[in-house]
Amino acid sequence: MLADATRVQALWALTEREMSVNELAEHVGKPAPSVSQHLAKLRMARLVRTRREGTTIFYSLENDHVRQLVMDAVFNAEHAGPGVPGHHRGDAGLKAVSESAQPPARRRSGTK
Repeated sequence: MLADATRVQALWALTEREMSVNELAEHVGKPAPSVSQHLAKLRMARLVRTRREGTTIFYSLENDHVRQLVMDAVFNAEHAGPGVPGHHRGDAGLKAVSESAQPPARRRSGTK
């Protein structure tokens, strides 16, 4: 379920609040029918649930366990790439850690 970028983006958006299909479609930049198909798969996997208000269906994460799963998956993926993960950019002491991770400066030849 998390191998598709649209589904991950939709799940990530739902960690903040419930949204309608149209809100999610705008958020992920995809057509509403496409997002609706992804949401149907997420619902079948019990990752999201629905709430109807008139003709509008709102989606939210199934529970706090799913919320934690999504957050852990995204944070783990951020660690796989180069640089400082977004969720660490405000950490105290981060500058010292990132500087210590830099390769040592090369000496110019002929100098000691």
